[in-house]
Amino acid sequence: MAFNGMTVAAFESRMATELAGLIERYEGRPLIAPALREIPLESNQAAYEFGTRLMAGQIDMLVLLTGVGTEALFEILKTRYPWPSIVKALQEIVTIARGAKTVAALKAVGLVPTVTVPEPNTWIDLVSALDEYSLEPGVRIAVQEYGIPNNALVKALEQRGADVLPVPIYQWALPEDLGPMRAVCERVIAGQVEVMLITNAMQIDHVMQVLEQDGNVIPFHDAMQKLVVASIGPAASERLRHFDWPVDFEPSHPKMGVLVKEVSEQAASILGRKR
Repeated sequence: MAFNGMTVAAFESRMATELAGLIERYEGRPLIAPALREIPLESNQAAYEFGTRLMAGQIDMLVLLTGVGTEALFEILKTRYPWPSIVKALQEIVTIARGAKTVAALKAVGLVPTVTVPEPNTWIDLVSALDEYSLEPGVRIAVQEYGIPNNALVKALEQRGADVLPVPIYQWALPEDLGPMRAVCERVIAGQVEVMLITNAMQIDHVMQVLEQDGNVIPFHDAMQKLVVASIGPAASERLRHFDWPVDFEPSHPKMGVLVKEVSEQAASILGRKR
């Protein structure tokens, strides 16, 4: 089973080349326009505040949401503190790793997470894993954020009596050149795309921004009802449903390679039902 020449659109940025190669491997025609531009925060004050509180013994738990964000946080801390003292402080608190990449980032520097969140690694799974600790009121939890804030996670922790310190590391901006994004959106509206891959929840917000600027929200929404919309996992699916976009497919594991392989096997039948 394969795409058999279907046009497969995506808004992937960092792994765009790899994603295009996967689509071609399964006989699809990739149409990829980056929707995200990754930029460091102008000021890392939140990270430095976390470092101050960590070194002073004022943090009880650290939630690490992404591997890249974990690596960036460590690099920021190393500009102010000796690495051995950072490791010692981290070993004295509970560390919660969301997903394999975060675990790998910790192991790369000789650290092992106290808690590993099981797949599909949603914030709900994370909170469920933490509930086993019977959080005491006032427990001090730092949450390493990457991309966009996870307000639902912060709220859930606060409802359990936690004192939450969000630690943003990076943020996303729209690409400087919106032409490629607009071109993909126009082809979707024109009915020239059979499959749409969503590999990051923030992509959806940025596509919506561009559609709103161009007055194309309704025609794009209508066009999405006639193609296969494949989401890489629950976080992206939740965002799709927020805007009333369809979610036709989720892979068995939230990995890009698995997503492309499995949706290539199902695309024809899903498209047949929808059209």
